[in-house]
Amino acid sequence: MSTTDMFLHVYGGISREGLEQKINALLTNWGYKLKGGENGCVMYEKGRRAARIWLGALAKYAKISVRIIVASPDELKCEIRSQSSGISGGLIGVNQMNTEIRNLFTAFQYI
Repeated sequence: MSTTDMFLHVYGGISREGLEQKINALLTNWGYKLKGGENGCVMYEKGRRAARIWLGALAKYAKISVRIIVASPDELKCEIRSQSSGISGGLIGVNQMNTEIRNLFTAFQYI
């Protein structure tokens, strides 16, 4: 399942902790930093929001949430959702965010 601002992948044969570690390693390699979480969601951020507002599309910024749902004992669902529309970077910023979500969708297929 995928839209322009979120996607969902289903994983089997891996523990929740193992999946969390792989996701963290992937996002860290992509330049994201763990920003905490609540209600079962973990937030990651890349870049600085203030720079994006000030410099527009010239400054990279992305914020995503990651939610892992236990569907069955041997199946995990991972939902990635954009928490930034990119609008502060104008049309270019929106396109950058859409491209980032598409690229993450592809990367998460290989976890």
